[in-house]
Amino acid sequence: MKLKNYLSIDVEDYFQVSAFETVFPPQRWTEIPCRVADNTERILDLLDMVEAKGTFFVLGWVARRFPHLVREIVGRGHELASHGFYHRRVTTQSRRAFRQDIRSSKSLLEDLGGVAVLGYRAPSYSISKDTLWAYDELLAAGFLYDSSVFPVRHDYYGISDWPNRPFYLRRLAPGCWTPAVGDEREGRLFEVPLTTVRLAGQNLPVAGGGYFRLYPYAVTRWVCQRINRVEKRPFVFYLHPWELDPDQPRVRGVSMKSRFRHTVNLDRTLERFQRLLRDFSFVPIRELFPADLRASRQDVRRPTGVPSSSFPETATGAEPIVLH
Repeated sequence: MKLKNYLSIDVEDYFQVSAFETVFPPQRWTEIPCRVADNTERILDLLDMVEAKGTFFVLGWVARRFPHLVREIVGRGHELASHGFYHRRVTTQSRRAFRQDIRSSKSLLEDLGGVAVLGYRAPSYSISKDTLWAYDELLAAGFLYDSSVFPVRHDYYGISDWPNRPFYLRRLAPGCWTPAVGDEREGRLFEVPLTTVRLAGQNLPVAGGGYFRLYPYAVTRWVCQRINRVEKRPFVFYLHPWELDPDQPRVRGVSMKSRFRHTVNLDRTLERFQRLLRDFSFVPIRELFPADLRASRQDVRRPTGVPSSSFPETATGAEPIVLH
């Protein structure tokens, strides 16, 4: 019997990625033709064909623009989770701005989807050791788990010395968190890191995104099979809808490295993703948790001080929500 792995989709459009934020700030997003709805629909259709389910980390801006997409994700049996509102990296936000961002997004998604949002993933995996206070805010907002840590060395993200498999977080003090020992549940918050494999003394990222596009599919399959068969654990795979869209406009005004990372092998992603769905079994991240633990969070919907109508209208200049 195949091990069940965890599929995650970061629902954002091509112009919303962090590498393009200086070219396409949020104030310009309404001027740009969107491709995210069609690309996400394509993923939903592919998953239906193989009866696979996943977790969709939806950007609040996308949800507000395409509410039908949120309802369709839920209606097809997938998990609805938050990717923040404006794809702003945690490292670029004040704590107060982050609080507004995650609570506004969570409230909007729950209102549209009619389900509790249990999970969060930071844009560009940007929770770092300098922003551990983000966990205090996620816990207070009612999230059950986070999936923002990439245990690798990278120029934009990563906590390289943290575990490469899911773990409970322990709160040592305000703004100070660490991986818990064993099954310790003191912090009441769970971290689901992006999957890496230990080779040549270091963690190598393999399961998704640009790494999935960069490596030949045979490499991805071999590593993921190793994780399942040798390490006997599931892996967490991630993908963006724009990665199935080789016809997306090419962006000027960014570095060659950013252009390469964004466009490498876009024309091969669809075929590779179809093979991945045939070779492995996938379920949503919420399946990590016992039903009683998930049910205990169903009533944690909207934190005090965040009415359903309080969604930021612009990325800058909006009055912060007053929290009680």
